[in-house]
Amino acid sequence: MGAGPLTMDCLLEAMRGRIKDRVIDAMKRVPRELFVPETLRQRAYEDIPLPIGFGQTISAPHMVAIMCDILDLSKGMSVLDVGCGSGYHAAVMAELIGPEGHVYSVERVPELAARAREALRQAGIGNVRVIEGDGSLGLPDHAPYDRINVAATAPRAPEPLMQQLKPGGKMVVPVGLDLQELVLVTRKDGFITERLMGVAFVPLIGEHGFKE
Repeated sequence: MGAGPLTMDCLLEAMRGRIKDRVIDAMKRVPRELFVPETLRQRAYEDIPLPIGFGQTISAPHMVAIMCDILDLSKGMSVLDVGCGSGYHAAVMAELIGPEGHVYSVERVPELAARAREALRQAGIGNVRVIEGDGSLGLPDHAPYDRINVAATAPRAPEPLMQQLKPGGKMVVPVGLDLQELVLVTRKDGFITERLMGVAFVPLIGEHGFKE
């Protein structure tokens, strides 16, 4: 454990120049070891995805950094996070939007939702609300959102999520199954879609995702 933060510092410092400084600094403030299973905590600062149970993973640090960088999160934003998992990605976004902002994070597995709430509590992060449900439907009760982060791959950008974006809002979502691409959707007069890079995520299970 003692060497962990130093390893994370080295990893994050290597991203400077490619990732915004404020994203790197936010990630340094979130103790990733709180968001992985106790048996894997010695590996918390490796730059790889790690299993968290129920067929789900915590994303590699570099992927969290890339997605947060693409979303261009700023203070006071309202953010929808689909696929809460461990809660780590939500925690980093919460740091970026500050206490005046709010993250609504959806998780379909009740046990993971409970663990994420506890990890967020231990990390002292109070502006994330973890909600159990089908993330592919979004959370219309709290819409519209400035930003939407989807941490599971869908057949296409889910229509309900697109409709819950504010004008000018952005969503980052992996699309595809065997061959996946990270896609940025920006809402203007219509929706602008940009394909960014190849990725590998677990499937988004739900009405507008893949069937279980």
